[in-house]
Amino acid sequence: MLVPMPPLNTAPGLVPPEIADWFDRRGWRIRRHQREMLEAADRGGHALLVADTGAGKTLSGFLPTLAAFCPSRLAGGALPEGLHTLYVSPLKALATDVQRNLLAPIEEMKLPIRVETRSGDTPSDRKARQRARPPHVLLTTPESLSLLLSYPEAPELFRGLRHVVIDEVHAFATGKRGDLLALSLSRLQAISPTLQRAALSATLADPDEYRGWLAPWGEIDSVELVEGEPGADPQVEILLPREERIPWSGHAATWAIPQLIEQIRAHRTTLVFTNTRFLAEYIFQQLWDANEGNLPIGIHHGSLSREARRKVEAAMADGKLRALVCTASLDLGIDWGDIDLVVQMGAPKGSSRLLQRIGRANHRLDQPSKAILVPGNRFEFLEAFAAQQAVREGQRDGDPFRPGGLDVLAQHVMGAACAGPFREEALLAEVRSSLSYAWVDEAVFARVLEFVATGGYALRSYDRFRRIVRERDGTWRLAHPEHAARHRLNAGIIVDAEMLDVRFRNGRSLGRVEEGFGASLGPGDTFRFAGMDLEVEALKDLDLIVRAANRSATIPSYMGQRMPISTHLADRVRAMLCDQAGWARFPDDVREWLEVQGWRSHLPAPGRLLVESFPHQGLCYTSYYTFEGWNANQSLGMLITRRMEDRGLGPLGFVATDYTLIVWGLKPVGDPASLLSPDILTHEFVDWIQQSYLLRRAFREVAVISGLVERQQPGKRKSGRQVTFSTDLIYDVLRKYEPDHLLIQAAWADARARMTDIGRVGDVLDRAAREVDHVWLDRISPLAVPALSMVGRERLPSGAADDDLLLEAESLASVAMRVDALPEDRERGED
Repeated sequence: MLVPMPPLNTAPGLVPPEIADWFDRRGWRIRRHQREMLEAADRGGHALLVADTGAGKTLSGFLPTLAAFCPSRLAGGALPEGLHTLYVSPLKALATDVQRNLLAPIEEMKLPIRVETRSGDTPSDRKARQRARPPHVLLTTPESLSLLLSYPEAPELFRGLRHVVIDEVHAFATGKRGDLLALSLSRLQAISPTLQRAALSATLADPDEYRGWLAPWGEIDSVELVEGEPGADPQVEILLPREERIPWSGHAATWAIPQLIEQIRAHRTTLVFTNTRFLAEYIFQQLWDANEGNLPIGIHHGSLSREARRKVEAAMADGKLRALVCTASLDLGIDWGDIDLVVQMGAPKGSSRLLQRIGRANHRLDQPSKAILVPGNRFEFLEAFAAQQAVREGQRDGDPFRPGGLDVLAQHVMGAACAGPFREEALLAEVRSSLSYAWVDEAVFARVLEFVATGGYALRSYDRFRRIVRERDGTWRLAHPEHAARHRLNAGIIVDAEMLDVRFRNGRSLGRVEEGFGASLGPGDTFRFAGMDLEVEALKDLDLIVRAANRSATIPSYMGQRMPISTHLADRVRAMLCDQAGWARFPDDVREWLEVQGWRSHLPAPGRLLVESFPHQGLCYTSYYTFEGWNANQSLGMLITRRMEDRGLGPLGFVATDYTLIVWGLKPVGDPASLLSPDILTHEFVDWIQQSYLLRRAFREVAVISGLVERQQPGKRKSGRQVTFSTDLIYDVLRKYEPDHLLIQAAWADARARMTDIGRVGDVLDRAAREVDHVWLDRISPLAVPALSMVGRERLPSGAADDDLLLEAESLASVAMRVDALPEDRERGED
């Protein structure tokens, strides 16, 4: 549906001479996609721009705004008044950078446009002034926009809004921040029906999904897809050891440090990406130790203080650093044009993520970005090779969309009440105009309203949960004006991930683990940490209480949280394993590894699940080659060991990587397909979630987002421990007295979708239902070596620990790579 537009003083899409002259003075040309974005706006439609990094996407999104203020377009008419354009980005730093870049054309064209930013760091007096006298262009984030809509003056403030530009839309549209923004867009469209939406991205696998998300009422045809001019193909190389072989196991790729120093010395500025903050610190230290020339090298990740990050960003902007080691904190990088090399340490995990990172180099459409991939082990080489091919073919991947969250909807309802009284049917129609919430019917919405009004049946007797009330005429309003201030103090989507202190009951601390790992455990579960086998007694607040285990740990390695390989890359790696003719492109050691695997066992095939059984050190081992990512394999290990226990197979432990799950026990698994029947998701999965602390931790997040529990009070912020204590008390009450509570339902949805990656576990079960290739072996196979060598190795990839891991891998490999025994009985089935 195209919104009506006032008549133009020029032909649609005609670039105003002021803008054309500015491009000419810079020696630039107006690109086709920039012109098409202007044409789409002039026709009154919405647009999604998909263009490579360096293609001028942000300027493309702002061209309709610049054009609206050009004298040639105004033709003597009055200037647009009030807030004209909103720019929404996932990062505050990105909004600040865009403001700096946007001011240049505005000042050089002498356009009367005022541009300001608004975020959590904006002083309160400026925020108040922005509501009373808004700029023409406001640069903000999803959270700040939602808060701005919660003020009574919001209808007047946004009544004349003409454009919303959403940058890096792939970074948040599929998550809860995307849910919040989708609801805000619906509210803005209701206030200003002629509002036009534009979204920008360089890395979308399925643009139509994003068109549906962006479109009012999900009417995809109202959003024009604008595809950018193709840029220079990126130059992506895979770094290989000069004299050594690619390691069997590990992720640090420390073998590459001397070669990295050479690359840093040969380039102006190098970005070195890692997949975790821990690895960033480790690689940074390794580079410093090898930095005999004292090259200026910095580090940047989310755990650093704001001051430290800003200091590093300023040094980069001034060209004072030769290299910067970083994490996803710079995926959506500030425009540093002097970067001429990007290095990816370890596997890239996804082609879109890799493209985003590669685009940080040169940041110009006509010049190729240069990147080097550094695999830490042999599976990571295959993944890097698959990513290299995907980049060359222009293939993207990304996170799937899912239904909008009820906790986010509850926050939005409270924000609407803060802005003023509302009618239930009107707000529901507004909410349903977002595709993310088109599934919400009257009954679901009534439950959300009841929750915001009373906290739910089990909590209705507590006055502090009574936030809105219904008048006799059916209008909803705030129960007390003070609730508005409390909402604005606590609203938001980002709930900080906590670390758990691993302690004995006597108080002795052993260290810290990510909460996501600790919450997946329940009383009696065992894991190896700090060189000891530990049994979980309880998770209390932010303390994981343990005792020394009287048996070997079920989870023998704590390796920390990590991002999983994308489904797209996993499919590519499986296809490569079956393409023996293509192995000629691989290094000799990788090719030999696969050849011996094919001789002694099978290779994983698309659409099928390879399972191997073999004895090792007196125990029975089973390897499942799922290629579904670490999180899904970790969840599958929890489920399979529970089922093995019920069937008397004596499971003793498991280890998970992105590619493989290895489980061992006292008895052999004769029929792995029976362990992978679909009912494992209704029996063992439910038992695991309820017996572990996952649901409790998921509840804490939804309780905070929905506003049930407040993190902040005037002049004071609760600690993570205090918030957890509060949510745990409420959780226990609801589980006992109202187990079907709205937030319990929302917590279950999060536990299924995000915390356990149960969708990808389901993909493994689907393959198992079709065909399982079960191979019996007399000893470990070559493909099992990388995973099995991780048993007993904790997360520290340094010094003797790293050396021990490599020695263990070489020892296992010497057994696995022997070809003296013929594979005559490898498919004999169960004895």
